[in-house]
Amino acid sequence: MPIAPASSPLLPFTHGVRLSVRLTPKASFERLGGVAMDAAGRPALKAWVSAAPEDGKANAALIRLLAKKSGLPKSFFSIAQGHAQRSKVIEVAGDPAELSRRLSALLGEGA
Repeated sequence: MPIAPASSPLLPFTHGVRLSVRLTPKASFERLGGVAMDAAGRPALKAWVSAAPEDGKANAALIRLLAKKSGLPKSFFSIAQGHAQRSKVIEVAGDPAELSRRLSALLGEGA
């Protein structure tokens, strides 16, 4: 299993990968915006969704966006941490090596 670099928000684990995300809800359009470091120096994929952060709408929009951009089914994604925060950890089920390869392509995406 490949080891993600320290500057990557991807972390392989036994049943898939964990992806750190910094979500901005109520955006004018939905997109992924590359990787940024948080105040503690941890990398996170930047994401914007148009849904409001109420009743799980922004979380559901994030899952749809990640699934669409990665070409993976929505059922592969779940929010492991940060249900009510902007900083989230998303677990993606599957082969860690294959998921790391597919999701790494999203990390430099600007639109």
